[in-house]
Amino acid sequence: MRLSFGQELKQEQKTILTQRMIQSMEILQLPLQQLEERIEEEMEKNPVLEMQEDEPSEEERNETADDSGEPFEREAEMPASDSPDQQEDFQIADDFASIYRDTIDERPIRSQNWLEQEADRQHDAMANIPVQSETLQDYLTEQLTWFDVSPELREMTVRIISNLDSNGYLQTGLNDILGMQATEEDRQLAKQAWRLVRKLDPPGVGARDLRDCLMLQLRFDMPYYEALRAIIADHLEDLEKNRLPQIAKKTGFPINEIHEAINELRHLNPRPGASFREQTAPYVVPDVAVAEDDNGNYRIQLDEGRTPQLHISNYYRDLMKHNETSKETKDYIKQKVGAAQWLIDSIQQRRATLTRVSQAIVDHQTEFLKYGAAAIKPLKMQQIADKVGVHVTTVSRAVDDKWIQTPQGIFPLKRFFSSSVAASDDEENMSQDAVRVKLQEIIDREDKSKPLNDEELTKALQEEGVNVARRTIVKYRKLMGIPNSRERKVWT
Repeated sequence: MRLSFGQELKQEQKTILTQRMIQSMEILQLPLQQLEERIEEEMEKNPVLEMQEDEPSEEERNETADDSGEPFEREAEMPASDSPDQQEDFQIADDFASIYRDTIDERPIRSQNWLEQEADRQHDAMANIPVQSETLQDYLTEQLTWFDVSPELREMTVRIISNLDSNGYLQTGLNDILGMQATEEDRQLAKQAWRLVRKLDPPGVGARDLRDCLMLQLRFDMPYYEALRAIIADHLEDLEKNRLPQIAKKTGFPINEIHEAINELRHLNPRPGASFREQTAPYVVPDVAVAEDDNGNYRIQLDEGRTPQLHISNYYRDLMKHNETSKETKDYIKQKVGAAQWLIDSIQQRRATLTRVSQAIVDHQTEFLKYGAAAIKPLKMQQIADKVGVHVTTVSRAVDDKWIQTPQGIFPLKRFFSSSVAASDDEENMSQDAVRVKLQEIIDREDKSKPLNDEELTKALQEEGVNVARRTIVKYRKLMGIPNSRERKVWT
């Protein structure tokens, strides 16, 4: 390695992305809702952008650029007015606009169709704003009015309530809540407040852990109370591992009574505070819809109704042609027109790329659209990139956070990409999703008194033409949340 402070020439290759390329990639990656927001933002910043109901005519598109490709470089005389009175009216309007420039909104007037679409979008947004629901802390604090407590005890109880986690557990120690300066009287008051919290609804709040939470929910009049209490107190780990014979041996209760106690245990709530969490389903707007045509072929269609059609304002087009328009104004309009044209081109390119990529995916996964997840084929992004004729990163951006509406339901576009698993000699390779479906089917129909272990599951899949290793079965089983054979066994 040579260190030097001298100047030297060096030839190298670099990939330089222009601002237009970067914007095009950003627009391609945006899902439909974010694209709408981006368009609204650009329309607020760029006055030359307008929405239209129909596509711009060929004449309008030609007027946006001169022969060299630069927008609005040539100038033309304004059309002559029909009469001197009209010329005077135009002059009065221009003088008024120059005097009250700060108070005039020069943005083009929105069409009725645009106003209706904007109202629909705002209505959809408001409909999906979650309603401010009552929190667990509010619900518990309100119950304190049922008790005749001193102001000091009430204040301490509210303090403990505020330290409950989202499940309703008190995992913070009382000494940590009180602090270093707490007296013995404060500690006794905190214990009394904690006992009060544990009496509140829903049952189980204020518990230290799962065992404590379940014990707080037990009542003497519950069926199989004794067996249930014994299981919760000493055998939750055995229950998790499905070691029912050991529970029966240690507690002295028969298996059938333990089964009944477990059924009662399922009615208890291990997370009493979870119902107060704000849970909202994500609002998904499919970017692409697919339907079967008369010939049995699946064709995709973009949701064009939600994406506004943009064009460049005639007002600024005419203003650019006006000989009396200053050079500074023309430069400003030229800059805004260039930015607007970039945005329009990027949206059109996004539409074309997403259409081609989506159609290529649909053509490959026709069996999935007909028969469901079990028929999905292995597919890699590189295959779609080669078929469409784009780079694989373009495919990745096109499908990122995009959703498609199919006869089988609404799915993310990435759902159609799946790695392959080797099949037997006379079978085609299968996707990982199809293997998981087969694995689930085998487990569903197994004898629960003698469930199949991982080695037996591997052999069962091989009999159906799927060659997978035992470690692969273990990985799939854990990803699917399926317990091992011991934990799946049903004891009688």
